[in-house]
Amino acid sequence: MFLVQKAAFDGGLNPAVFVFYRQAFATLCLAPLAFFLEWKHAPSLSLLTFCKIFVLALVGITLALNLNGFGLLYTSSTLAAASLNSLPVTTFFLALLLRVETLRFGTTTGKAKLLGIVICMGGVAALAFYEGPHFKVFCLFRNSFWHSGYHKSHTSWIKGNFLTLSSSFAWGYWLVFQTSLQKSYPPKLLFTTLQCALATVQSFVAAITIEGDLNEWKLGWDVKLLSVVYCGVMVSGVTYYFQAWVLEKKGPVFLAMSTPLAFIFTAICSALLCDFINLGSVLGGVLLIGGLYSVLWAKFKEENEIKDHEKKIIPQVEVQECTSELKQVVTINTNNLANMLINKH
Repeated sequence: MFLVQKAAFDGGLNPAVFVFYRQAFATLCLAPLAFFLEWKHAPSLSLLTFCKIFVLALVGITLALNLNGFGLLYTSSTLAAASLNSLPVTTFFLALLLRVETLRFGTTTGKAKLLGIVICMGGVAALAFYEGPHFKVFCLFRNSFWHSGYHKSHTSWIKGNFLTLSSSFAWGYWLVFQTSLQKSYPPKLLFTTLQCALATVQSFVAAITIEGDLNEWKLGWDVKLLSVVYCGVMVSGVTYYFQAWVLEKKGPVFLAMSTPLAFIFTAICSALLCDFINLGSVLGGVLLIGGLYSVLWAKFKEENEIKDHEKKIIPQVEVQECTSELKQVVTINTNNLANMLINKH
């Protein structure tokens, strides 16, 4: 995703126009499937739930993708993938503010979470303020489509990094509220399609405001069309649906564990396609991954502690329930025996 986006933006495609096309393709891909598979059995959609989904799409898709797109325009695909590792930590930070998560400083898990947040902040600082030397590793497939030839000022680099990291907070909002909102409207395919459709309308308004020249909206048989179709169908369509499924089955922590793979795969592909990799992105990405897994380890340990505590409590409750039921049976039988003796006499 990051590679084809970067190639399209360097080829002259406006990021806001790209977001509109991406969401439009996603909607066209998902709408028929949602209609035939879930429409007949879907529950009614209340006005309040619709408004919540509208805001969720506005912040988590339209705003997040536009911020990420313009940030990618000023930086590189490797940095965009590296900054993605801050997403679980920003999500956890938002969950703390909203009191969905807790942070107990006196416990080992609380200290691990705090350490992870500090390490991630160091990674963010490395991404933002340290660009470092550029280097190429393998460079097997040189092509003008993929070779960005990035030569921008350090100010532009900081600006792009700020926009990219801001998109992480918007995505964090999307993850935190999507889990609870899915309980109000459980059909995942319709839920995803509705978000994409609303984001399409919102993105069109944003794109026509930012880029009023419709000649700049034209797509040819080049990397621009490839990026729109791939990101629309595979990322906004298929991947969003899979993410919704994973969130329901395993929760946001399990989903966040796969985030570092995006940075690793993007760095490898960037090297193979002769796109540059700078030392600041690598160092920042490593720090972000370290901070991420520190937080995830703490979350995993807390969940195990809760499960162990529940296992100790449940047998005691069952024994108490059995004891109370036994007392009731003994009392009833004693009363019946007394009544029988009275009646006999």
